[in-house]
Amino acid sequence: MKLSRVHVGDPLPERAFKPDEVQLFMYNAAIWNHHRIHYDHPYTTGEEGHPGIVIDGPLQGDFLTQLVLEWVGTDGVLSGFEYSNRKAAYIGETLRARGRITEVREADGEVDVELAIVNEAGEVITPGKASVRLHQ
Repeated sequence: MKLSRVHVGDPLPERAFKPDEVQLFMYNAAIWNHHRIHYDHPYTTGEEGHPGIVIDGPLQGDFLTQLVLEWVGTDGVLSGFEYSNRKAAYIGETLRARGRITEVREADGEVDVELAIVNEAGEVITPGKASVRLHQ
């Protein structure tokens, strides 16, 4: 991908994610997260008041990085990334990762991307930003 072919407003290809209990268990094991809201349904609904098992915020951040890294491929590197979880998501939901180019800086070969995880209701539950440095 050449910088000259990237334009403000261009969308990144959208990705859908539908985490299940096994993926959530493996992810939490890998990051040493033992919070019961990510695996114990009776605790999550009875004690914490959630309607179901909660999908990790960090996993949603990883979904956003996957979106960007798949888009850039071997043509560049992720040079900056941030996100903020604003609303919970639950097992059974299909989440969509979206991105849109917001700035192209030719001087340094960088592209800024606005990112979002969107739930089935169309709400942005995890907004984010990324910067990508394209190889010249």
